[in-house]
Amino acid sequence: MATEQAESEGMDSHLRSITVTSLASIGGIAAALVSSAMTADMAPADAAMHQPAQAIVLALVLVQIPLYRAIGAYGEEGPGIKDYLFIAFMTFALWFVTWGIMLETGFGISF
Repeated sequence: MATEQAESEGMDSHLRSITVTSLASIGGIAAALVSSAMTADMAPADAAMHQPAQAIVLALVLVQIPLYRAIGAYGEEGPGIKDYLFIAFMTFALWFVTWGIMLETGFGISF
């Protein structure tokens, strides 16, 4: 009974999992592209230590929390600490891997 009520207020658990995982992953890749654009004219060793480029991923994690509430992914109870950690980890992991590959291969994007 409680499960039916929770599912009627927001997304069902499977759709919520797919939505949160895909948006966090796409967000991490987008953050890596922005970080790459910010450091396009730097050497890879200097670019990796560029703090504004690293702050992009933190800003994106903080923007995602209200976004998930706005699309109704968590209903009225909101995300728990486990959900916050999952969103932060997925976004950071995809940003780290994507930007690392871009730095290593010399693939830079400039806007």
